[in-house]
Amino acid sequence: MLRASSSGSIRSSGCLNGIASGPAFRGIFPEAFRICQTAGQGLNARGNSIMPRLESPPLSLEYAVAGSDSGVPIVLIRGLGTQMIEWSPCLLDGLVGAGFRVITFDNRDVGLSDRAQVDYALSDMAHDVVRLLDGLGIDRAAIFGISLGGMIAQHLAFAYPERIIALFPVMTSSGAPDLPRPAAEVFARLSATASGRESTIAMNAENRAVFGSPDWPEPLEARLAAAALAYERGHYPAGVARQMRAVVIDGSRVERLRQVRVPTCVIHGLDDPLISFAAGAHVAASIPGARIEPIPGMGHNLPDGLVPRIVGIVRDFVSATRSVAPP
Repeated sequence: MLRASSSGSIRSSGCLNGIASGPAFRGIFPEAFRICQTAGQGLNARGNSIMPRLESPPLSLEYAVAGSDSGVPIVLIRGLGTQMIEWSPCLLDGLVGAGFRVITFDNRDVGLSDRAQVDYALSDMAHDVVRLLDGLGIDRAAIFGISLGGMIAQHLAFAYPERIIALFPVMTSSGAPDLPRPAAEVFARLSATASGRESTIAMNAENRAVFGSPDWPEPLEARLAAAALAYERGHYPAGVARQMRAVVIDGSRVERLRQVRVPTCVIHGLDDPLISFAAGAHVAASIPGARIEPIPGMGHNLPDGLVPRIVGIVRDFVSATRSVAPP
């Protein structure tokens, strides 16, 4: 069952208005837009959010949809511990402008979606996506998953290939044990914790710089604003730990990837400090017929400077797959 949700208590954290400048962002993330537009003022948004929610066992999911109902559906799946509000408004607007119906959501244990309380597998997270598609009455969609989201996307291809128009594993890995590992100090940031609001925001803002794209550095003020907004909306370290355990227990997906037959385009930065380009190339090499788009200067994020290229890749690949461009 789908219903409009009520969001929790929100406190303004001095967000930059530019973070929520895009029309798609304003339309589907009104809660975040209000926070950014009322920087320095406390507010309680309970009961005022128009974000819909999937109320379906075993867990409810917070989600949003942008674009025409006649557009080609595309589901964007976030990475470890990150929330739907962290998608760039530039990317959302670009995909909507390219004719897509864009579905974003909070993974279980993240943001405003339900807390799991017990451990689960990546296959369970993939099933969450299918439940969302079912709730929206969507038979098939393009799947665009980044990092952990790319691993969830792989599980969708394993178990639900008939639901996929095109698969986009982005900055992700096959889980093969012999792939290059990130530098120890980079990997340690995934499990690092901080005490208190300000320290956590500062740490997460620094992580955005460490993981980011060297050719498109994000200004400190923007990093702090984004980290503060995410903290206020849904800081939940226990959920991040459960997601990490799901990745660890999943192991190598190579043999299953060799059985995938859905159209696949891997997108990966040549300068990714967390999941090396070699890992993305291995995903592409493991899936019969997959192609790979290597992007110079791209790290473990999707900077606005790369959005036109990424949207173009997605649009053209989906168009070729369907033999008809998105409307």
